[in-house]
Parts: sequence; C-alpha cells; structure tokens
Amino acid sequence: MPAVLPSQDITIDGPKSVRWVLEAADCKALAVQRIARLGIDEAVAPYQRVRLHPGGSFVMICVEGSGRVLLDGRWQTLGQGMACMAPPRVPNAFEALKGKRWRFLWLRYDEPSFVSPLVSAASPVRLKVDGPHLLRVWEGLRAEWESTRDARALHHWIELVQHHARRLAEPWRRDERLRKLWSHVEQRIADDWSVATLAHEAHVSEEHFRRLCWKELGRSPIAHLTSLRVQAAQAMLAATNDKQEVVAQAVGYRSPIAFSRAFKRWVGCLPSEYRARI
Repeated sequence: MPAVLPSQDITIDGPKSVRWVLEAADCKALAVQRIARLGIDEAVAPYQRVRLHPGGSFVMICVEGSGRVLLDGRWQTLGQGMACMAPPRVPNAFEALKGKRWRFLWLRYDEPSFVSPLVSAASPVRLKVDGPHLLRVWEGLRAEWESTRDARALHHWIELVQHHARRLAEPWRRDERLRKLWSHVEQRIADDWSVATLAHEAHVSEEHFRRLCWKELGRSPIAHLTSLRVQAAQAMLAATNDKQEVVAQAVGYRSPIAFSRAFKRWVGCLPSEYRARI
C-alpha cells in the first residue's frame, strides 16, 4: 500500500529532540555547493518532517538508533550504519519512533530544475555506510563553525562533506556492468524491460542481478526501473504539454492507469496534480 501523506509540509521537533543546523544564509561556503542546510539531529518522538515537493536532494546518514523514512513510496526503518537519499521534487518524510532516540546526519540541497541534482533516479535509495567516520566529518565542520570560523578551514570541511555525499549518491558506478546497463536503460526507457531482459543485458544471472541491485542500489531491479521511469515522466510533465497517455507510453507504461498508480506512489500525487503544481 502507498504511504498516505498529509496535504501540507510538517515540521515537528518535540521537547526532547536536540538539533544542530548550519544554514547557507549564515555560511556562504554551503551555497557554493548548493547545500541549503545541513545538520546533526538527535530525534525523539514526536519528531517528524514531511516535505511534499522539496526543491533539492536530501541525504540522511543514521549513526545511532533508528527511525522511519519514506523510501520508494513506502515507510521503511533506517538503522545505525545506513544512509538513504531522496531526489528533488519527490516527497521526503521521516519520523522518530516512540521510545527510541535517533541520531542522524543530514544535508538538504537547493537545486533548481535546470541543474543536475546530486541525487538522481540512478542513485541508490539506501546503502551501508561508515557512520562513525562520517560523523567525524560533520563534527569537524561543527567544531570549526563554533570556534574560529576560519574561511579556509570551513571550505575544507564543506568540500569534505560534499565529497562524501557525492560518493554516496553514485556508488553503483563502481560496478561497470550496472553503470553500462542503467545508462542504456535510461536511453531506452520505453522498452519492455523485465528482470530477465535486464539481467541478460548485464550478462549475469537473474539471481545475481537482483543481489547486485540490492547491494549497490538498496532496492530491487524493478523498483529502480520504476524510479527511472517516474523521474523521466516528471521531466516530460514539466517541459511539455503532452497528454498523460503520451507521457505514459514514452516512459514505458502501456496502461495510463498503471502509470498513474506508479507515479502517485513515488511522487505522492497524480501526474495531473504534479503538472498543476509546477
């Protein structure tokens, strides 16, 4: 079942949550990397965030405890040593679990539609990370900001944060088979792809292909294909006046109804509603 989201954005901290946030409005070096803000949150229920139409990529790294995150249109638990990512203009939501403290690092970007976002349809939705190492990077930036605020040192720490975020967003490029395959699929997104045809294209067995996708992308091959198709549809809806049936066919859906269902699950609204918003 698709997640049911509210009709508007939500920001709830709660009395026991502790947050450190650095804004681009205060630190200009963030804006150079198109980072709108970043932080370290220690979240306790009723902590909650819902962003229905975020203007940039979002990266979250769990370093302690666990919480609930909206990924691929459904709620999933994100625990210690895991990272997750969301592209721009796709609903982004997460919340603390009752009775559990959840500590995580995060970045939110400001990426207009004319720039290539950090997190794209080709990025993984979740993956394992070295949480303690990444925490040291965030804490290094925090220590510099809260002490001397040397411009060169801040530049160094923010470059390091951006370096790690970029690596998280594109780990699948380490596997040449997946890189070639998904680049090929993006060029022929309307083709009738199945797990069997995708695995054949990558020259591996279906079972091995499934394992590769879960390892590198944090999702099944079909879920990743859906992500590519939905983001291609978003681009068409934003850039053209093509009818919904035409968009559906162009991104690989033979049925407009199936297209609408997939789009709503991923984006949180119907294609017609999405076009009306932009």
